[in-house]
Amino acid sequence: MISTKGRYALRVMIDLAESDCNAYTPLKDIAIRQGISKKYLETIVKELVSAGMLSAASGKGGGYKLNRKPEEYAVGEIIELMEGSLGTVACLAKGAAPCPRVSDCKTLPLWEEYDQMVHDFFYSKYLSDLINKDSGK
Repeated sequence: MISTKGRYALRVMIDLAESDCNAYTPLKDIAIRQGISKKYLETIVKELVSAGMLSAASGKGGGYKLNRKPEEYAVGEIIELMEGSLGTVACLAKGAAPCPRVSDCKTLPLWEEYDQMVHDFFYSKYLSDLINKDSGK
């Protein structure tokens, strides 16, 4: 399950993608538009800045902005940054110890196929796919 942290990070990124990409957007403005606590958003944007997805500026005219164009951000990279691995079973998680049952596991191909579908789905969607400025949505 994707937590509020992952979902809110995606909402922040969409909000910034819909804003003027050349200007910084104050976090309080994002918090108001998204109906999310500014304090909670502070922890989220801190991770997004540390990962190089956002730039931050303090003081008058400060806030946050995207470092790349919306079409260059895969939804999967944002979610995995916040959530870690989207793997369904522990044996397929990045860095997991080899499973002693791998040669006998009848369910492993099922989990591998499912995990690949999830990965492919989220990495085939971009911020630009989630914003629709023309329809008012």
